[in-house]
Amino acid sequence: MSNQSFQTLKIRMNVTFTFFIVLFSFVFTCSAQSQKTDIMILGSDHLAQIYNSNNPNTDVLRPQRQKEIKEFIASVIPYNPDLILVEVLPENQQKIDSLYALYVSDKIKLEDLEDGRSEVYQLAFRMAKQLRLPKIYCVNAPGGTSQSILDNGENINLYKDEGRAVRAMVMEKMKALQENKLSLKDYLFFINQPATYNKVYRLRYLTPSRVTNGTFKNPDAMVDTAFINPTYIGAELTSIFKNRDYKIYSNIVTSQMRTKAKRVLLIIGAAHIGSLKSIFRDDDEYNLVDTNKFLQK
Repeated sequence: MSNQSFQTLKIRMNVTFTFFIVLFSFVFTCSAQSQKTDIMILGSDHLAQIYNSNNPNTDVLRPQRQKEIKEFIASVIPYNPDLILVEVLPENQQKIDSLYALYVSDKIKLEDLEDGRSEVYQLAFRMAKQLRLPKIYCVNAPGGTSQSILDNGENINLYKDEGRAVRAMVMEKMKALQENKLSLKDYLFFINQPATYNKVYRLRYLTPSRVTNGTFKNPDAMVDTAFINPTYIGAELTSIFKNRDYKIYSNIVTSQMRTKAKRVLLIIGAAHIGSLKSIFRDDDEYNLVDTNKFLQK
């Protein structure tokens, strides 16, 4: 074989080898992506807490509100989750299991439960039954506190002004719901819009760190004041919120590991949406599903 022929053969072999390396990398990448677990984080107000006995428009058990809940569920169901998680402490799992078994077998009605207005029952139970899921998993975690304990310090007015703006935004929608000018379905749509939960996220997890050199006002038992550094008082509040979110995250991922689920649906209070999404964005084993792909008016 001539030297020129040898060089030509060598080039062809290198090209072929490179092709197979690229092909293998592509197949491996596609395989890794296909193994990711989808997760959709669905925000909800605590429906039992918005109920005011003096205002029937706030009662989710009212026929009109029941119709709106069914419409909201109909928009989410096409996601077809194989695991539904709720904001209930794991120590209450047995209670949820028992009630869900009774509900699936038509032995109880949600309106007969003491806290039957809760989104756990009105949303999660209904969806799980419709999807014929055997179980609903509890993934809440203890912790957290009231935002109001951050009451003083440098730049406190920045935090308070932003808090008033967020509350005004939410109360505008709540008032419309109370006056029957806004459906419960559209209220839940509003909660799940990035423009809404990102403002809540900023207020709870970003803005407080701008507040320094202060003290907590009337902290509750969930706050370990022995380790609070007054210099970073705002960041200390954020760390309390984030600590709980990481515990919730732990409960979520371990539940998925046990069940091998591929499409997870988490139903949780709106205040957690932005934080949990930021955590799952960093977890390359998960794919965050945009709720707006399903929550269409």
